Amino acid sequence: MLNENQLQLPEPGSAEQALSQNLQELIIKEINETGPITLARYMELALYAPSLGYYRNGSQKFGEQGDFVTAPELSPLFSYCVARQCQQILTCLLQGNILEFGAGSGIMARTILQSLAKTESLPQHYYILELSAELRHRQRQEFENQAPELLSHVIWLDQLPQNFRGVILANEVIDAMPVHRFGSYQGLKEYYVTHKNNQLAWQLGALNSQELKEQLAGLATEFQEGYSSEINLFLPGWINSLDALLSEGVILLMDYGYTRNEYYHSDRSDGTLICHYRHRAHSDLFRWPGLQDITSFVDFTAVAEAAVSGSLEVLGYIHQAGFLINCGITDFMSGQEEPMVRLKLSRQIQRLTLPGEMGEAFKVMALSKNMELPLLGFGAMNQIERL
Repeated sequence: MLNENQLQLPEPGSAEQALSQNLQELIIKEINETGPITLARYMELALYAPSLGYYRNGSQKFGEQGDFVTAPELSPLFSYCVARQCQQILTCLLQGNILEFGAGSGIMARTILQSLAKTESLPQHYYILELSAELRHRQRQEFENQAPELLSHVIWLDQLPQNFRGVILANEVIDAMPVHRFGSYQGLKEYYVTHKNNQLAWQLGALNSQELKEQLAGLATEFQEGYSSEINLFLPGWINSLDALLSEGVILLMDYGYTRNEYYHSDRSDGTLICHYRHRAHSDLFRWPGLQDITSFVDFTAVAEAAVSGSLEVLGYIHQAGFLINCGITDFMSGQEEPMVRLKLSRQIQRLTLPGEMGEAFKVMALSKNMELPLLGFGAMNQIERL
């Protein structure tokens, strides 16, 4: 049932509705051929189907004209702070690179490189691994228009590099990974996606995946009757791939999420799935597939477990406010005497750090390999013991 907020969502244009209809028909066709599909498969199609999925169809996603605003687009102060953390790591390595997953509009990459250039701390290369050809084009345009002198440092990759030394960045990447949804109804069941009268709908069924059964058992949690939530089965493999490519350096993961105890708390009985459409958040995953983002919060305990199961070490876990304060976000106010500029910066800092804004919902985790370094961003307020 749609809530009041969902009913007030603006209607897409005719071309957008046609695109969404084509994607829905593709999804229904697969359901007709294979039977009900998992939520993870639905998210794969809704977000990444070639030319139709949300991240593949060329629609505006970031900024005021899109569906949501990420921290780097909200304020350059976020990227300045990330650049300071990168500078510390690159200086320790003497020479290294930066690799960013899913660079979005390219604003964070451009701002980081501009900041590092001012301190003569540029990496050898700034690699970007981006699935969307349309976003690659926008990222290149960002550099061509705003920092053409730095474009030679940027290399777009089609696959993961090997023997990487440096900093790996992933800002709001894990939340967009497909997840499986489960519920406790006289035992654990899985939510599948089917269709009724040509409309997508939920259907409860048995846990058919052995991997899902094992991962749920590994949570060691007794779920109350009627409890529903999600689990990311892709996460361990993704973390292992980072472990394999990194020879020396630090991985910085920035996303909204919880520790496991918080994630699967009894009060959070309907999971963490959120859709974003034109700066409105709602919970109807089947409304206009291909036109809205679908995300779930990150279980950072699962990230830590996957890391230490290999050769990675967890150096820090902190809320975004703590990370930015440790990296000196307030320093950028100094020397600004113009009242309107100071007011603008003050408002940006508040959006990034206040508990009711982005300050506590978003977390930063640092994973390292072959590198012992007291990281700048985790010097105080490190909450690693909560994992």
